[in-house]
Amino acid sequence: MRRRVTRRDFLQLSGVGATVAATGGLAGILATGRAPAYAQQATVHWLRWNDFVPASDQLLRNKIAPEAAKALGIKLNVETINANDIQARITSAVQSGTGPDIICALSNWPQLYADSVVDVSDVAEALAGEQGGYWDLFKIVAHDGKKWLGVPWTIVAGLLTNRRSWFAEAGYPEDKFPQTWDEYRAAGKKLKAAGHPVGQTAGHTFGDAPSFWYPFLWSFGGREIADDRKTVVLDSKETVESVKFAVAFWKECCDEGGLAWDDSNNNRAFLSGTISSTNNGASIYIESKRKPDSYKTADGKPLKEDIFHTRLPKGPAGQFIYPTPMTDMLMSYSKNQKPAKEFLRWVSSKPVFGTWFTSQQGFCTGPTKDWEKDPMWEDDPIMLPFKDVGQISTRYAGHAGPSNRAAAEAVTKYIITDMYAKAIQGMAPEGSVKWAHSELVKIYGS
Repeated sequence: MRRRVTRRDFLQLSGVGATVAATGGLAGILATGRAPAYAQQATVHWLRWNDFVPASDQLLRNKIAPEAAKALGIKLNVETINANDIQARITSAVQSGTGPDIICALSNWPQLYADSVVDVSDVAEALAGEQGGYWDLFKIVAHDGKKWLGVPWTIVAGLLTNRRSWFAEAGYPEDKFPQTWDEYRAAGKKLKAAGHPVGQTAGHTFGDAPSFWYPFLWSFGGREIADDRKTVVLDSKETVESVKFAVAFWKECCDEGGLAWDDSNNNRAFLSGTISSTNNGASIYIESKRKPDSYKTADGKPLKEDIFHTRLPKGPAGQFIYPTPMTDMLMSYSKNQKPAKEFLRWVSSKPVFGTWFTSQQGFCTGPTKDWEKDPMWEDDPIMLPFKDVGQISTRYAGHAGPSNRAAAEAVTKYIITDMYAKAIQGMAPEGSVKWAHSELVKIYGS
């Protein structure tokens, strides 16, 4: 990990005489330089989200897929769709018994499909051993206590993307950026008055909604589950106070049209100069770098030079983060389980994954600890806040219980997000909390 992955490194993996260490069937492939007979006609169908870094999807189709054919003798079909549509595809595939061989699941979704996926512990444990071990986050969301429900792929972090000049004009230069929710609210009030509101979604969208509202809840001391890891305790003074604060924050600071936003609306709003700050991955900044002539400030300077990233503010109970981990599930209905498992082992190896990781430019963090050492992080100081996301992600949906099937169901139903959205739209904070608490009780049973 001390040097960049070169084209030669990458091609060695798929050529005759490749020396990359592997286990099981892949070792035989590499030893002979020939694709296995079973895979000569196999097509492995991999369903993923539409990446917010388009170059990475192009790399998968135009570079990695052909190399997979050479290395493994398979035809790789990479299909990408809107991330908000993935769960519907998973449900349809499981019910019909046919569909993609591998599905890249987000968040703690793997917990919902534990009975419909292949145990990939052999692949996951081998990769973990070679790459410094997985971040604890994946043990929370992609392991059921007995087996790995998928092979960890990556982590997308949700941090604040901010306009440097606008915050400075409001009295908050970068070195004095608001550290608490009270300070951020005060800044947001000034910014909205100047025509530069904060942009945030309270809608049903996979990333930007839960990655804001869960840490917000925790920072005020609210939680879904008690220390006994099973009793619902959402209805608390702390949760009610967080909702009251959110209602005022929304009215005073936010673009109030954000209730219906998906994960792309805030990107467009920021890039068009209509919002000053938003919870997001690094895709806004990366896009502004990709098209510097298209995205500029009011005085004609490249927008990319007016962007910086920070963590969400602190609350009375602390500061938290809720990223979006991604896990590749091998579906049990697949008739190509052996070549699909070999593919997962191959594509997650350092030389192959490294090319994809570099193409992300820091938008995604690697699933194992070795990737935090990658020299890519030295390329752009604006991206450094994303580097340690794996380290600081130690809590997830369902806290203080396990992030299990029930927790994943609550995420999928957007119960925490809706608790805030209902209050923002006029329901009494106490009422919205009681509603959300009762919805969790229906799921958890207590």
